[in-house]
Amino acid sequence: MSVERVLHQAWELYRKFFKRFVLIAATVFFVLELFSALSKSLVHSRHWVDAVFWGVATVLIWIVGTFWVQGALVEAIREVRGGRADFSVEELYVRVRPRLPALMAAGFTAAIGVVFGLVLLVVPGLVLLTRWVLIVPVIVLEKKSAGEAFDRSWELVRGSSWSVFGLVFLTVVALAVGSSLESVLLFPLSTLPRFLASWLVGTITSSLLAPLIALSWTLAYFELAREQVRPSASMMPPIQI
Repeated sequence: MSVERVLHQAWELYRKFFKRFVLIAATVFFVLELFSALSKSLVHSRHWVDAVFWGVATVLIWIVGTFWVQGALVEAIREVRGGRADFSVEELYVRVRPRLPALMAAGFTAAIGVVFGLVLLVVPGLVLLTRWVLIVPVIVLEKKSAGEAFDRSWELVRGSSWSVFGLVFLTVVALAVGSSLESVLLFPLSTLPRFLASWLVGTITSSLLAPLIALSWTLAYFELAREQVRPSASMMPPIQI
C-alpha cells in the first residue's frame, strides 16, 4: 500500500466534494458540540450536579454520534468513488443505522484495547491501533459483525503494517494539529458568549477534520482489499476526480 497515493487521493476527493463531506459531518457534530459546550459551561459555572449529569449524557451521545458520522462518511466515500454524488445526507444516515450497534460495540472495544495497550507498554497499543484501524469500513462496507470486523481488519493490514502505521501516524498528527487550531478560531469569536463560541468552533473543527480521517482510512481499506484479491496490482482503481 502506498501511503502517498492514499493521502493524495484522499485530499483530491476532499477538495472535490468538500461541501458534501463537511455537511455530512456537521449534521451530527452540530448537536454533539452543543452538548459539549453545555457541559463546559456548567463546569465553569460550578453547578456540579448538573455538570455531572450533562457530562455523562454528553459522553453517551458522543459515542453514538461519532460512530454514526464515521459510518455515514464511509458510505459517502463508497458512493463518490463509484461516480455517484447525488445522494442525500439523510439517505446515508438511514443506510448506516442498522450497522450502528456493531460500530459502537467494535469501536468501544477497540478503544479499550488500544488505551490499555498504550498504558502498559505503548507498543502493544500502537500495534492494536494499526491492526484495527479498518474496523469501521469493514463493518459498513462488508456488513461484518463487531467480532468479525476485528479479524477482517487484522487480516487486511497483515503484510502492510508499517505502511498502515505510517498512514495512521500522519492522520493522527494532522488531527492533533487541526484540533490545536481551535484557539485560533476562538479569537475572532471572543466577543461572543463563551458557550456560543465553544459550540461554533467545535462544530467547525470537527466537521472539517472528520472527513479527512475517514477518507484516508477508508481509501486504505479499498487499496488493501484490492491488493488481497490481486496482490500483483500496484494501483487503486481510477477515481473520478
